Amino acid sequence: MKGGVTPLSSAAIMPSPLLLWRFKVLLFFIWGFSCCKIGWDSVMRMSADLRDLFLYEAFLYYNPLLLVTMMVWLWGINLWVFAQANVGYAKIFDLDQSHLTHREIWKCATWMTIVVPTSMTAYLYLYSHGEVSLAASQPVLLYTAVAMTLIFPFDIFYLSSRFFLLRTIWRIMFPLQAISFADFFLADIFTSMSKVFSDLERSVCRMVHRQVATIAWFEADSVCGSHAVAIPIVLVLPYIFRLFQCLRQYKDTREKTALLNALKYSTAVPVIFLSALKYHVFPEKWTNIYRPLWLLSSVLNSLYSFYWDITRDWDLSCFTRIFKFSKPHILSHILYGRKWVYFWVIGSNLILRCTWTYKLSAHLRHNYLTVFTITALEMLRRFQWVFFRVENEWNKMNKSNIQLAMMDLPKEEDKLLNPNGHSV
Repeated sequence: MKGGVTPLSSAAIMPSPLLLWRFKVLLFFIWGFSCCKIGWDSVMRMSADLRDLFLYEAFLYYNPLLLVTMMVWLWGINLWVFAQANVGYAKIFDLDQSHLTHREIWKCATWMTIVVPTSMTAYLYLYSHGEVSLAASQPVLLYTAVAMTLIFPFDIFYLSSRFFLLRTIWRIMFPLQAISFADFFLADIFTSMSKVFSDLERSVCRMVHRQVATIAWFEADSVCGSHAVAIPIVLVLPYIFRLFQCLRQYKDTREKTALLNALKYSTAVPVIFLSALKYHVFPEKWTNIYRPLWLLSSVLNSLYSFYWDITRDWDLSCFTRIFKFSKPHILSHILYGRKWVYFWVIGSNLILRCTWTYKLSAHLRHNYLTVFTITALEMLRRFQWVFFRVENEWNKMNKSNIQLAMMDLPKEEDKLLNPNGHSV
């Protein structure tokens, strides 16, 4: 050719973003299939009498982190919906300009989705092939890596967001200051994750006592067994933290609503401890006295919590917000005009509130797959709750801004009396 050959630019030889995305999805499916295949083959190598016990132990270590990963994915969806609906969640939570968007949240969730099942697969593979000590190190390394990632002091891995989370957790545990929206919002989410924290405590307990990759701990009287006193204590802690927040809020504002909210969280305490009494009293006393009290306290807490969600957290008292959608309304920026969504969230919230007993009752924990499913459903209920709780807060902020703007407008009489700005 007579003309010189034009060198290709670097942009021209780079694959398109769509092609890269498809390649990543393909790698993700290959990784998922490999983990399932290796895990299944490893389980099938074990003897039938030990298989169920070992799966229960592996499930104990990894189901808390799997549920946390699920919650991170759902939080990313929350932020995406807020961004699409132009809800200023950064203003509501008092976040700085470097806060994580839904894309960064989903990136974190993707890495968690990869790391946690990979560690679980390695645990199953090594144990089934006789490498017990190496298998025992897998959950220990995973938990250590998660803790180090959270407290890493250098400016990588979203340092400002990690420290914002740690500061908020510290404020939840020690409510010695005025309670912000982010404080009680995260504390409410933690109440839905109380089962996760309980399993985390049992897993760490096993690691400290070097009981990983053994089945001797399944005895009821063992230190980290299913009858341990630490289980109800850890289960109740998120509710105690939230109760103290309400008391602190009442101290600052003198609003009686805060006391009623504190009463709601206090009703969770008898449910948890009455359930734990089954392992420490005679069967006849449990059947005749404590089980009826446990059922009564469970119903009371579930109905009280449901009422509070509807009337206080979401401001849907008497369903007035739903029927207002028949006419144009200034409120509801997220799900405007979709009545069926509000009917769905009210009905599903009532049903999932009533399954609360499985999630927090220690004497029902032997059905670990059922408890895992109900805990995941509780997180989905909290995921729904986030939409309407943030929507309600955003509407309150907009309403107050409108009222302040109306107060700043000069009245007509002031305009007439004020000669400034009028040509005579």
